[in-house]
Amino acid sequence: MIVVPAIDVRAGKVVRLRQGRPEEETSYGSDPAEAARRWEAEGAERLHLVDLDAAIDRRPQPGVVGAVVVAVGIPVEVGGGLRTVDAARRYRDVGVERLIFGTAAVTTPEVVEEAVDRWPEAVAVAIDARGGRVTVAGWKEDTALDALELGSRVKAWGVGRVQFTDVGKDGTLDGPNVEAIEKMARETGLRITAAGGVSTLDDLVRLSALAELGVDEAISGKALYDGRFTLAEARSALSAVGKGR
Repeated sequence: MIVVPAIDVRAGKVVRLRQGRPEEETSYGSDPAEAARRWEAEGAERLHLVDLDAAIDRRPQPGVVGAVVVAVGIPVEVGGGLRTVDAARRYRDVGVERLIFGTAAVTTPEVVEEAVDRWPEAVAVAIDARGGRVTVAGWKEDTALDALELGSRVKAWGVGRVQFTDVGKDGTLDGPNVEAIEKMARETGLRITAAGGVSTLDDLVRLSALAELGVDEAISGKALYDGRFTLAEARSALSAVGKGR
């Protein structure tokens, strides 16, 4: 399993939101490209970029995304407000390696299906859940759709990976919902990027125990920015687990 640093961008700044709430924003710098270079220098193997302006205000920042992509030599994935094939194409044109659809998978599934047809290896779906039910529109709207049901649907479309977030954990540093992540992996057979609540090396070790089920990535934001652990420490802890198996 690898640790993927998150770069959440709003109004050109690197920020973190607590449970997706714009009013609970912490700023971590004014240059997303600089943040990207920092994480690459510290050994990141890929970066998770979230366009919060697109997700919250429907005002995408393609220029910021492009600047991050050209600043580093590692893969960059982008999510947040990705609702059309044209938007996906613009991201691909500037070098984005993975496209992460969220709300569109619920409201306009044909968009995700068309994207999978065009870029079968590049499309992932973010499944954001609260109490096991999918939440959409930047986590502002809860649905009656079961998260596991959405996982099964997107797999049928040809999607091979989901990013699973328990939104109640995001930005809280309370630890990930390992039980829900394991259930998603076991019942869908999808590759899983785990997100939300990672705060300690022990959290990463617990998630790594699910690697054989397909949980091969863990996104970390606030914990890395606050210095709770470094990428080097994360690699060392995960390597030790691997050697012990």
